[in-house]
Amino acid sequence: MIQLAEPVPSTTETWLDGLADGLTEHGWMTLDATPVLGRPLIQQLRDEVRILDRTDALRRAGVGRGADLTRDRSVRRDKIAWLQGHTGPQQALFGVLDALRAGLNQRLFLGLKRFETHYATYHAGDFYKRHLDSFRGRASRVVSLVLYLNDDWQPLDGGELQVFNRDSEHEVCGLVPPEAGRMVLFMSEEIPHEVLPAHRTRYSLACWFRQDEVPLPL
Repeated sequence: MIQLAEPVPSTTETWLDGLADGLTEHGWMTLDATPVLGRPLIQQLRDEVRILDRTDALRRAGVGRGADLTRDRSVRRDKIAWLQGHTGPQQALFGVLDALRAGLNQRLFLGLKRFETHYATYHAGDFYKRHLDSFRGRASRVVSLVLYLNDDWQPLDGGELQVFNRDSEHEVCGLVPPEAGRMVLFMSEEIPHEVLPAHRTRYSLACWFRQDEVPLPL
């Protein structure tokens, strides 16, 4: 088991206020998560996903859930592993995510009851075409979060998250490089986005805050 090198800083009220304001005004935002998570935790999460990747413990990702799950490599090519909170870094991360869930509920009255999260690995040439994280009206996935775990990422490495304007179908409103500690949050039903092709191995962590109480089959 990987142990934490030091305690993780607590989520600050100011950080949560800014996050809630960004989601309300634009439907999405990007920020540096290092002050909240701490660099040691980000590095330990990166080490975990790298070990999973090297030991072939990740599985090919699909589109949909349960009986509706399909694996179409023309749509997405990443590999994933769901987090269960069994390691020290995962437990520390879950504590921050739960504080974030509570903070969003307090500020935006979203009724978020739980979250689910997985590691994702994109090898060279992998991508995920434009999509929404939740179908409108489902009231399941409400807020999406992505945390990047890549040191020394360069512009030529590709793999950016391309974010589209929720009010204009073809307008790109953001291009986020997957640099270590960078976090993106957006409203799951409102913000179309895609992962552009990576040119080197790209590690990230995706999380969804949900309004339903019972986990669906993964």
